[in-house]
Amino acid sequence: MADPVLLALDQGTSSTRAIAFDRCGGVLAEAQQAFEQIYPASGWVEHDPEVIWATALSTSREALQKLRDRGREATAIGLTNQRETTIVWDRRTGVPLYNAIVWQDRRTAERCRVLEQAGHEALLAEKTGLRLDPYFSATKLEWILNRVPEARAAARAGHLAFGTVDCFLIWRLTGGRVHATDITNASRTALFDIRSGAWDRDLCELFDVPMSCLPEVRDSAADFGTARKDVLGVELPIAGVAGDQQAALVGQACFSPGDVKSTYGTGAFLVLNTGQQLVRSKNRMLSTVAYRLNGVTTYALEGSILSAGSIIQWLRDGLGIIGRAAEVTALAQSVSDTGGVYLAPAFTGLGAPYWDPDARGAIVGLSRASGRAEIARAALDSVAYQTRDLLDAMAADGVAPGMLKVDGGMAQNEFFLQRLADVLGLRILRPRLAESTAFGAACLAGLGSGVYRSLSDIASLWQPDLQCDPRLDAEARAKEIAGWQAAIGRVRSS
Repeated sequence: MADPVLLALDQGTSSTRAIAFDRCGGVLAEAQQAFEQIYPASGWVEHDPEVIWATALSTSREALQKLRDRGREATAIGLTNQRETTIVWDRRTGVPLYNAIVWQDRRTAERCRVLEQAGHEALLAEKTGLRLDPYFSATKLEWILNRVPEARAAARAGHLAFGTVDCFLIWRLTGGRVHATDITNASRTALFDIRSGAWDRDLCELFDVPMSCLPEVRDSAADFGTARKDVLGVELPIAGVAGDQQAALVGQACFSPGDVKSTYGTGAFLVLNTGQQLVRSKNRMLSTVAYRLNGVTTYALEGSILSAGSIIQWLRDGLGIIGRAAEVTALAQSVSDTGGVYLAPAFTGLGAPYWDPDARGAIVGLSRASGRAEIARAALDSVAYQTRDLLDAMAADGVAPGMLKVDGGMAQNEFFLQRLADVLGLRILRPRLAESTAFGAACLAGLGSGVYRSLSDIASLWQPDLQCDPRLDAEARAKEIAGWQAAIGRVRSS
């Protein structure tokens, strides 16, 4: 295949990007567009699906035009997306019934408590590897069906379609011809049995979700239809799809059991490849699907941090102690430590390993000597400490990796990466190809379209760009971690 070009459409929580890669991961063209978050009530987070679509369309068209300006054409599209975010639309019109309910949204916390108290969590965990938490799609979907007028009747009549963001974009790109998702996104809904690889009737009945509204589930590298010429200006096969964290796992070439990566975006997500073995965590980590290729499922353990890059956004937009996100590093470095200040960023509750939707954030340990710099440093440290919590839980499950690959926006901050190495006591590796999530989507499209023959082709492209080794001694590390655990203990709801 002569000079293939793979277009990755990366639909994230705060922006949408389209990046065109050559076969070796070189960026040929890119476009990005941010969009607003919607906060209707405390703990509620929504997106306008039409804005998601508009940004996906505009960035894709812009990247494709930049390619044409260089005399190149795209070969295939790979999609990656914010996971768990829930959209319901009318099959007859393609119009969403309600805003997209975002993965961070906590409105269904009480419903999850009721289901847990009724004894349903064990069944859900056994089938899905997940927990009864508002994070996942099922209670979001149930909420829309119950709260939007006439939604239940329309669902019973087979007029409604449910999808995570990838599924909605596929529907729009193909002009409504394809209602499908990939197994990684399906595995995050709490409606999908990851052992059998199919939607589960018992779970659908538990959440009162008609199975007629669910999409077809396909491999992560597969035929997802063709983006129409009247949509993108050119017909392009959609050949790969994965949720953003699984796409980053692919982009980081974590293909062997024990390989682990952590992506630092709005939230932070640590994913460890467990091969074809489905590992059941005894320490509140998630068992999930890494990817499925040629019908063979690879599993993973995952820990989810709800607030990472969003903490820096809050310093800027909420507290106003920085004018731009990039200023946080210089401010944090202006002091040698936090002076005992800890920031517990439970803005929308705590994710793994706590799973506490009612926890709320706090800054503890303040004194008259505390200022902007100490708070900024504590904000960066909080992400490292949360990562430590996840690795400690994995270690208790018998999995203790010797190094950690990192990517995402915060991975460009070398001060943060050194703090991460110090807090974890691990070697940190950042890849040369910075866009791991988008490149992972491109890689899956490459597998689906024949650009790559195997995962080995992709693994050969991975090279390190930066290595950080721990400098902090064990006694100082233990003292810092004890302070963090005390701070988290003060914000937990129980």
